[in-house]
Amino acid sequence: MNPAAADPAESKPLRADARRNRARVLEAAESVFAAKGTGAPTEEVARVAGVGIGTVFRHFPTKEALLEAVLFARLSRFVDEAETAVAAESAEPGTAFFRFLASWVEMSSAKSAYFEALTAAGVTVPVAKSDIGARLLAALGVLLSRAQQAGAVRDDLVVGELIPVIIGVARAAEYAGPDTTLRGRAVDILFDGLRPSAGERR
Repeated sequence: MNPAAADPAESKPLRADARRNRARVLEAAESVFAAKGTGAPTEEVARVAGVGIGTVFRHFPTKEALLEAVLFARLSRFVDEAETAVAAESAEPGTAFFRFLASWVEMSSAKSAYFEALTAAGVTVPVAKSDIGARLLAALGVLLSRAQQAGAVRDDLVVGELIPVIIGVARAAEYAGPDTTLRGRAVDILFDGLRPSAGERR
C-alpha cells in the first residue's frame, strides 16, 4: 500500500457503476465499523451495502485495505471541512479555531480505532506525511494565526505544539467515554490552556 496517496484504493479510473459500488461499500463500511467496531466482518459490510462479498473484495482485496480506505475517506472529508472554515474567514477567529479543534478531537477519537486495527495488522499509515496531513496542517496554521491575531489564543503557541495537545485532548475525551457532558467539560478545561492569561488578553 502507498499510504502517502490521498486514497490508496483508487489507483486507476473506474467505470461509473464501479465507482457507485465502491462508494456504497465505503459508506456501508463506515456505518458498520462505527456501530460495531473495526472488528465487524466484511460480510456485514457487503450486506449493508447491498452488494455481494465478491464486489467488496474486488475493490478492497483485504480487510486492511477497506479499513485504510475508510480512514482516508474520513480524513479527506475532515480536511475539506477545515479548508472550508479557512475560506469562510469567520468574524470570530477564536470561535472558529476552537470549534475546529473540537471537531478534530472528535474525529481523532474515532480514527484511533482504525489506526489501532491497521497497526495490529502490520500496516503503517503515516498520515502526517501525506497530502492530507499537509493540507490539514496548513489549514490549522491559518486558523491558529487568525485566532492569535484576534487575541483569542496565546501568542507563543506554534502549530507543531498543537498536535500533541490535540492527541492528548482526544485521549482524554476517549477516557470520558459516552458521557457527553464529561467529554465536553474535559475538552473545555484542556483548551483553556491554549487561551491567553487575563493579563495577556487584548
